[in-house]
Amino acid sequence: MSIFNRKTSDEEKELLRQQKLDEKYMNMALREADKAAASNEVPIGCVIVHNGSVIAKARNRRNGNHSALGHAEIIAIQQANKKIGDWRLDDCTMYVTLEPCQMCAGAIVQSRIPRVVIGAMNPKAGCAGSVINILQLPEFNHHCDITYGILEDECSQVLSDFFTNLRASKKAEEDLKADDPETAFEPVQAEPDCKDDSDHNQE
Repeated sequence: MSIFNRKTSDEEKELLRQQKLDEKYMNMALREADKAAASNEVPIGCVIVHNGSVIAKARNRRNGNHSALGHAEIIAIQQANKKIGDWRLDDCTMYVTLEPCQMCAGAIVQSRIPRVVIGAMNPKAGCAGSVINILQLPEFNHHCDITYGILEDECSQVLSDFFTNLRASKKAEEDLKADDPETAFEPVQAEPDCKDDSDHNQE
């Protein structure tokens, strides 16, 4: 085998090894997303890995925390900061099931996270390439390496299933009220903040 072919083979092995690791950690993030869905939160999960060890796992808690800051990425960053004892998250990789919004992308840059692995894209509000790419703006002094599309189908499906079930549940509730004369004149109640809004294609 020539030196060139040996080098190519080694590079392919390394790429395959990294892909398997990425899928492993993205599966962890997906489990966090499933926990969010079980709590009636938009299913987004995030994992942060430092030197091969998981130092943070989080899920979307915006409704439960009654806070716009309750996104999975923000919570994971806070966990990682405490674990490392530093606001800088050098040598870390973030795995997130949905492309970050503008708030989370800004926090990633501020945290100096060098690599971000994304499952599904967020065409309505994604800020890692869809609407804007805050993670790689040349004007900033920190830029992230980005890997797209790891377990993309699975990450998209968990969101699709959540909103399909949510719409079906709302329709069944509306149909039930329409059939009940006692509820015909009840005041309209505010819906929980789980609609498919713009700040996470969803979150």
